Amino acid sequence: MLYIKSLTIISLSILIGSCEGDKNEKNNLFSIDTSVLKQVYQPNESADFVIKNEKAKKIDSVNYILNNKSIGTSLGNNKLHYSFENEKLGWHLIKAKVYFENETTEIQTNFTVVAQDAPKLLTYKIINTYPHDIKAYTQGFEFYRDTLIEGTGNGAGSGTGKRGISSLRKTNYKTGEVYKKVELGMQYFGEGITILNNKVYQLTYQNNEGYVYNADTFEKIKTFKYFKNMEGWGFTNDGKNLYMSNGTEKIYILDPETLEEIDYINIYTNANKIEAVNELEWIDGKIWANVYGRDAIAIINPKNGAVENIINLSDLKNKVTKHPDLDVLNGIAYNPKTKTVFVTGKNWDKVFEITID
Repeated sequence: MLYIKSLTIISLSILIGSCEGDKNEKNNLFSIDTSVLKQVYQPNESADFVIKNEKAKKIDSVNYILNNKSIGTSLGNNKLHYSFENEKLGWHLIKAKVYFENETTEIQTNFTVVAQDAPKLLTYKIINTYPHDIKAYTQGFEFYRDTLIEGTGNGAGSGTGKRGISSLRKTNYKTGEVYKKVELGMQYFGEGITILNNKVYQLTYQNNEGYVYNADTFEKIKTFKYFKNMEGWGFTNDGKNLYMSNGTEKIYILDPETLEEIDYINIYTNANKIEAVNELEWIDGKIWANVYGRDAIAIINPKNGAVENIINLSDLKNKVTKHPDLDVLNGIAYNPKTKTVFVTGKNWDKVFEITID
């Protein structure tokens, strides 16, 4: 009996090995011809996809699949011409399903689409300076009516080296007075905020959940889970949908009622992706974003993720009080009444009101 079982296992192993060998042999018959492709494209460019057929097999047709979506079928091994005009920026996987001699096989390669134009450097002018709570580890910053709403994380506070408590607060931006505040538990690290339809939405860093509050009373309406397991960083809205960053080059577009993903964009310049996109603000149809670790703001086209402008704000750090817990620029709030932008940083003692030249 043991002998028969051993024979069966051996036979099965041979059969599986044979199938795998056949599959690998089929895959090795063809490849997507990368000699006519580039590694990096811009949206105004296009490519010709064609198969290398070194064994001279008779190809009936080839179906090309870009990011799991069919983009066309060529008869025989004719070239498939494809424009990247409507494709997202970022990394793309192209597969080719080859039909030949009553068999099929699938092969693949990849490329990246970057922004068409280099970002332009904008200059700024400080028109006012206001006090800011030096213990506020700023994560979210947004005007609602005449009030500056701020979300903070539990970073160290004012040279103490001790971690603070994350909060959501209403602030008099002219005096720096915090006149309403709710605090999160020590196990929660508050992140970005945004206000839409009289509701404040607040993210947490690694707790995979966020909160919705009444904007007038700060009464918590609900807790929501992220649509997938990830970190929460920045938050903003366009008056209809929410935009959420998670520390990568992605910004997700969310339904404000279900908090489920509608779409996403990848953030790219004409040279590379921009990771660690942090605090977000919607200003005149564009997304303004802090980039963690860089004292600069990227202005992003929300339709395709292209970085169109950069504002270098590194000089501002020299204008705030130096102390051991001083951290990076983070906080962008647009005041629609004054049409000016308010910026600050983590544990900064000042807020700067600026205009862009």
